Amino acid sequence: MTVLVDKQQGYRLITLNRPDRLNALNIEMHGVLMQALGEAEADPECRALLVTGAGRGFCAGQDLADVAVKDNGPPDLRALLDRYNGLVRKLRGLRMPVVCAVNGVAAGAGANLALACDIVLAAKSANFIQAFSRIGLIPDFGGTWFLPRLVGAARARGLAILGEPLAAERAAEWGLIWQAVDDQLLMAEAHTLAARLAKQATTGIALTKRALDAAETTTLDRQLDLERDLQDEAGRTPDYAEGVRAFIEKRTPNFSGRR
Repeated sequence: MTVLVDKQQGYRLITLNRPDRLNALNIEMHGVLMQALGEAEADPECRALLVTGAGRGFCAGQDLADVAVKDNGPPDLRALLDRYNGLVRKLRGLRMPVVCAVNGVAAGAGANLALACDIVLAAKSANFIQAFSRIGLIPDFGGTWFLPRLVGAARARGLAILGEPLAAERAAEWGLIWQAVDDQLLMAEAHTLAARLAKQATTGIALTKRALDAAETTTLDRQLDLERDLQDEAGRTPDYAEGVRAFIEKRTPNFSGRR
């Protein structure tokens, strides 16, 4: 199976599972991954996701065997990206937090798959590589959108044009990811974080994601209106009522995650 799904208490672990190919993406993996995301979204007991890779790498990007130039002409990259872009949109639009544990190299589309998640942890031995320039392509899978917003224009251009590896600790220093973790502690830290998020106010987190994404392309006036509208929606959830009660009663809230 190209993607493994393991149900945990309140969250799901999704593992890219082509270790012999450094978990390079192909059409089959894309379809199974999309299905796994849809099933998680439909499960009311699932309130967070944890995404990682099997073996010694997270994801080496697109499997070039699927898009090699043949004698009868170049591959249809437009059709390929129309399919893969749906995966980026799906990840960004999930109504739950998504943690990514980058356990090794994250290259090309694999790097940007990680950046599409909400909180990225990486093993200190991991590297992020915008490898597209090495084969004459541009960053895709959202890379040209994520990079400048996370690390600024100058660093984004350097990463995209030079295609040089960026070590996990430097990636954390630059703000590309949340945290670099000792290799042997990565999955324990990631599971702890996912379990913690699975107990939080799920709807409030989903609305926070919407607000932060919208802020990238709007004005302050429009963002203030959106904050008002989303805050009104959050204030009508059972979790807000529970959060206030718990604050007043000086106890830990017991959030249900229900809308």
